[in-house]
Amino acid sequence: MSSSEANGQPKRASYLDPLSHPDIYYGNEDSLARARDRRRAFSTVSSHKCLCGYPADDTPADFSPCGVQSLKDYDRENIHEILGNLPTRRGSHDEASGIPRKFLIEVDATLDALLKQEDTDQNMQITIEDAGPKTISVGTAGSSGIKRVDVRGTYMLSNLLQELTIAKDYGRKHIVLDEARLSENPVARLSRLIKNSFWNALTRRIDGSNIARVARDPKDWTDDPHPRIYVPPGAPEQYEYYKDIAEKHPDLRLEVILLDTNITPDYVMGLVDAPGLLALEMEEQYNIDTGKKVFSGVPFVVPGGRFNELYGWDSYMVALGLLVSDRVDLAKGMVTNFCFSIKHYGKILNANRTYYLTRSQPPFLTDMALRVYERIKSEPGSLEFLRQAVLAAIKEYHSVWACEPRRDPVTGFSRYRPDGWGVPPETEPSHFTHILTPYAEKHGMSFKEFVKAYNTRVVVEPELDKYFLHDRGVRESGHDTSYRLERVCADLATVDLNSLLYKYEVDIARIIRVHFKDKLQIPQEFRTPATKDIEFESSAVWDRRARKRKQTMDQLMWDGEKGMFFDYNTAKKERTDYETATTFWAMWAGLATPQQAAMMVERGLPRLEAYGGLVSGSEESRGPVGLERPNRQWDYPYGWAPQQMLAWTGFLRYGYQEEAERLAYKWIYMITKAFVDFNGVVVEKYDVTRPIDPHRVDAEYGNQGADFKGAPREGFGWVNASYVYGLDILNAHMRRSLGAITPYETYHKAVTAQGAF
Repeated sequence: MSSSEANGQPKRASYLDPLSHPDIYYGNEDSLARARDRRRAFSTVSSHKCLCGYPADDTPADFSPCGVQSLKDYDRENIHEILGNLPTRRGSHDEASGIPRKFLIEVDATLDALLKQEDTDQNMQITIEDAGPKTISVGTAGSSGIKRVDVRGTYMLSNLLQELTIAKDYGRKHIVLDEARLSENPVARLSRLIKNSFWNALTRRIDGSNIARVARDPKDWTDDPHPRIYVPPGAPEQYEYYKDIAEKHPDLRLEVILLDTNITPDYVMGLVDAPGLLALEMEEQYNIDTGKKVFSGVPFVVPGGRFNELYGWDSYMVALGLLVSDRVDLAKGMVTNFCFSIKHYGKILNANRTYYLTRSQPPFLTDMALRVYERIKSEPGSLEFLRQAVLAAIKEYHSVWACEPRRDPVTGFSRYRPDGWGVPPETEPSHFTHILTPYAEKHGMSFKEFVKAYNTRVVVEPELDKYFLHDRGVRESGHDTSYRLERVCADLATVDLNSLLYKYEVDIARIIRVHFKDKLQIPQEFRTPATKDIEFESSAVWDRRARKRKQTMDQLMWDGEKGMFFDYNTAKKERTDYETATTFWAMWAGLATPQQAAMMVERGLPRLEAYGGLVSGSEESRGPVGLERPNRQWDYPYGWAPQQMLAWTGFLRYGYQEEAERLAYKWIYMITKAFVDFNGVVVEKYDVTRPIDPHRVDAEYGNQGADFKGAPREGFGWVNASYVYGLDILNAHMRRSLGAITPYETYHKAVTAQGAF
């Protein structure tokens, strides 16, 4: 038996990857055994007397600011066995040259010292805004902690904080930490975190194993929030399954409710005081031991932060990143859950909560399904997967987007115009104070009394109804909020929505023609009142719909002088003039002509390109802002991952490789710079005009993803996706420059001076 095993200390495995997943790097011996031919971080629970020589006037006798103890319990034989018998010079504490450096660290003491010294603003992060010395001394593992070296700079110190935070989560007291984890190329580090950690942290499934967690809703503002799950009547086995869980675990306080078959605005408003989670698809398996069926929720990825559900267009953007990360299983699972939603709830919901039952989001199902299909087409059942997806998309098209109230009967355009009334229940109670207070005073009611009276139609206010009609439209658009859409959204035929529906029409035609021999049978459950007599679909009718939509968009939305598509107001019967990045969705969908694409790149792009990529809209279109007219998060100067990814894809589709690479570089540089300077932060949206702290957003709702302690755990879904998706667009030279935190202007000057690469 080795000395380390005799002392009850974990033996070091050979050749542990220094950048391996925390489960392996900091995990238990079972994890270590699974990581054969890799190197493992040593850990123990022993405590030792400090040898660092660090001034300790204010610290307990057994406290080591640097994290290194006397290590008297560890003779050099132990240390070298743990490290793999790395050679040293006889009689020297120096490590052999050419050997990757490792640090021997006592976790709690070093973590406390690091925060005390470097986290001067006391937010549990180490950033460029902290005023500490930006250096800390740690002992090397090869010298048994006796030889000391400095860890310097914001990036390495913040990485040290992150590693110690994670090690503590795993219960580690002492670790051998590879320097490579602290000095790792930041592009490689963030890519690794996204692929190996963030996706897993954002993955959810709805079943008995975690119903208490996923049913919890930070947007439940009722007096007695507790988990509720609503099950559609078409899934009786799920209803029995959840009822059984509730009965066996009364401590959960899980309420299981059968959803009504007729989902109307009245019905949805009646659920305001009892909001809950909507069930999603489950897989049935048989337990060989018991001979019984076992249900397991089909997994999906949530956006992050307070958004803990299956969201509509977030899921498409996330899927782009999942496919790059080879997580095809998760992307496929989200398509499957969308098909379930359309079958049972009539639409892809804003998210799977009861208060979203009348509201959808931008439709991306056909492209999402096709991308997944391309990755699984050699697998059994792949064609059936595609068939179910296209049937669901056809039903969604007819029952949501191509009928009233969303379809404009005059132009044939579709609008974000969902059913419903009342105050959106998912918003914070104070969100509409400035709108509702005058009405409450008019009726002699308190704010809370008026909201209840208005939501139950005891009080009727037509002007307020109109305001919330547009507000619901803004939320359905995914662009909540923006001066482009405020108080007018329900009347707008937007470029984005109609580009997406053109893509639906083209995709459905191609799928039917290529994969189903131009004749797709429509089962009864996928028919709508408008299509109840249509037994088969062919590509021709969908081709005609696409041509008609493109013709009308060219006529009513295209401005040749400005080189951009603009929204069309169906009430005023006029084109708007708000310059928005959604103009490039026409290129993503393939509806722009080559001439239109050239004009958008030549004239439209300069209006919307900024330091960190694309802004949501131009500053001129947004207009002045101030106390009376505050910033809106989907306006200038903010940029969002969906706008970037769709634009890159559109530019590549039309051959504008240089523009796509430039925009992707700017966006990824901005994310990387904030990641390096601000303790690994990855947030929902960015101010693309700020070179220093773009994650600081001065708009309503704040910024999801920035509020973490010690180490980021999940980033934010579609920003994670945009990072790995964008890196796939860039050439190797660009990726190396990003790793060196080189701004685009510097990179461009360098490559221009050196010639073409």
